[in-house]
Amino acid sequence: MSLIENNGAGGREAQRAVGERSEAAAGRAAAKGVRDPELVERPKRRRFTAEYKLRVLREADACSESGEVGALLRREGLYSSHLSSWRRQRDDGALEGLARKRGRKPADPRERRIAALERRAERAEAELEKARKVIEVQGNVSALLGDLLGPEGAQKSTER
Repeated sequence: MSLIENNGAGGREAQRAVGERSEAAAGRAAAKGVRDPELVERPKRRRFTAEYKLRVLREADACSESGEVGALLRREGLYSSHLSSWRRQRDDGALEGLARKRGRKPADPRERRIAALERRAERAEAELEKARKVIEVQGNVSALLGDLLGPEGAQKSTER
């Protein structure tokens, strides 16, 4: 029996590229809630906190009988290389550095207040400069009107 006779799809399955999902496999996985065996999940890298590392090291150092360290490693899902590298980090003082939070340090509230006050002062200075320009324009208009009306304008107003 050939592939065409088996699935009845006219050979579409045989022409499918390697790594593509078949409709039948997609329907099976979705229907049963089971992961698709054709897709490979990428493993996620584990991250251990400094507190966890120190706790495991204390427990490993407290083990006195043979087999206890192995049982600890199996229980925690670790390898012996983890212990040796963590011991080296502890001895070098690197674990204290790991305990600090990563990223940007929080801003000092005084710095925020200073920045806000500086922005406020800049806005006030800009408004003051605008007000000075308006006063200057008003003075120029007043002088221009005074020149236009001058003594003749004063005489016309007294004649009435």
